[in-house]
Amino acid sequence: MTDELDTVEALAQISFVVQGTLEHRASEHGISLVQTRLLAILRDRKPTMNELALLLGLDKSSTSGLVDRAQRRGLVRRVPSQLDRRSVRVRLTEQGRLLVQVVTSAFADDVAAMLEPLSAEGRAALIGYVSEVLQAHTATHGVQFRTTATRQSGR
Repeated sequence: MTDELDTVEALAQISFVVQGTLEHRASEHGISLVQTRLLAILRDRKPTMNELALLLGLDKSSTSGLVDRAQRRGLVRRVPSQLDRRSVRVRLTEQGRLLVQVVTSAFADDVAAMLEPLSAEGRAALIGYVSEVLQAHTATHGVQFRTTATRQSGR
């Protein structure tokens, strides 16, 4: 029999493991965890700076600095909005797209290895529960919940 954790400790511990794994993969490519989040968001969205700040949970000046650093590395570019000339959208460059693919692929392998002890049913249940929690959380915070299917379809 395995020792059971309470809900808060279990979620905190798995969060530490997942974040640490992602941070390790990101650091292999000289980027920070928050830069990785930026690239992952831009993988399937073309947000304005304000939308990007909301998605990252950062203030506008921190978001601007983050985008500035990524732009200097050739990972993103700012594009004037066609709908509102006062607004700027942020997009991945080809170099940024390649980097996010490499980091994401390696991280996916790490997560698959982490979940290997679970049965197929256990993995499906875990994904279902986590999806429910994320849908509820994003709905109450004004952020659109994105699944693999919606990312791939561009919705």
